[in-house]
Amino acid sequence: ILENDADVIKWFKPSKNQFQIFFNQDERYEPDFVVETNTSKFLCEVKRADDMEDADVQDKQKAAKKWCEHASVHENEVGGKRWRYSLIAHNAILQNSTFDGIMST
Repeated sequence: ILENDADVIKWFKPSKNQFQIFFNQDERYEPDFVVETNTSKFLCEVKRADDMEDADVQDKQKAAKKWCEHASVHENEVGGKRWRYSLIAHNAILQNSTFDGIMST
């Protein structure tokens, strides 16, 4: 989906320790994917639909959203794009989906 979506400028799977995002005080979190579109940058995490409410998943989401808030402040100061976090249920990803379509669900 990311390779074939015209709105996606670039995407990558972060390497270990690429982001300084911590949850539960000292546990490190790495998102599944980072995606840049014409208007925003996204930290994306894909989880099974029945894991979406898991306590660790929710803690990681909270930490990643906070990271995005801070990163967006910096980006705003230098004329960059807003950072957003997206927790995506696996069953929301269909082969004929667009990235924007997945983000809107």
